[in-house]
Amino acid sequence: MKKSVLLTALLVAGQAMAAAPVEDIGGGSADERIAKLERILKAKQQTDFDMQRRLDALQQEVLDLRGQTEQQNYQINQMLERQRKLYEEIANLQAAPAAKPAVAASAGTAVAASQTPAAQAGTVAVEASLNETAAYEKAINLVLKERKYDDAITAFRGFIKQYPGSNYTDNANYWLGQLLYNKNELDDARGAFTVVVEKYPDSSKRGDSLVKLGLIAEKKGDTVGAKNLYRKVVKEYANSAAARIAQQQLNAL
Repeated sequence: MKKSVLLTALLVAGQAMAAAPVEDIGGGSADERIAKLERILKAKQQTDFDMQRRLDALQQEVLDLRGQTEQQNYQINQMLERQRKLYEEIANLQAAPAAKPAVAASAGTAVAASQTPAAQAGTVAVEASLNETAAYEKAINLVLKERKYDDAITAFRGFIKQYPGSNYTDNANYWLGQLLYNKNELDDARGAFTVVVEKYPDSSKRGDSLVKLGLIAEKKGDTVGAKNLYRKVVKEYANSAAARIAQQQLNAL
């Protein structure tokens, strides 16, 4: 899939180069040469615009694919966790000693009474986990399925505020940064990506977040800062997709 997206990007660039007009401006009067230059400039601007639009579409496709992979992995992990708990419950039932009906009933009542606080605590924890999972999946689905990006921004912000200690808070910050970056809200996007970089050093999204911070620095004219960020990615995440993008950006600066 990555090779397919890369080949598509190369085709886009090739089409843009092929579409660039070639016009002889050597002859004619000064006004004619100026007119020719203006036509060439206008055509190039249109070509650049078309290429950027196609690249943006490709970037969104990559974002969607990453999100789908993340969601599938999450669902698999949830399924494995439920299976593990089921096996534990079966093992506990098999290990329970046999007892006379009257004694068992009496003991069961006593155990139930003595374990009520723990059971209640366990129920609360499970409900909280389910609510957390539902909130995260809702935000993801707003991006991948419903494509309601403004609503997704609100949902991710709400998730981060309500579940700051969640295992998915780093992912939520990355998604939030990406959505804000796509809207060109660069300062807010930089804040979200910075949270991933500084608070989650082991996050799988940290390298991508550093790349995005480099792109934001470029857009704001901070070439030196962008280069430093790209070099950091290449050094810390060698041979990764993030490192390849960072190296390409470095080569272009």
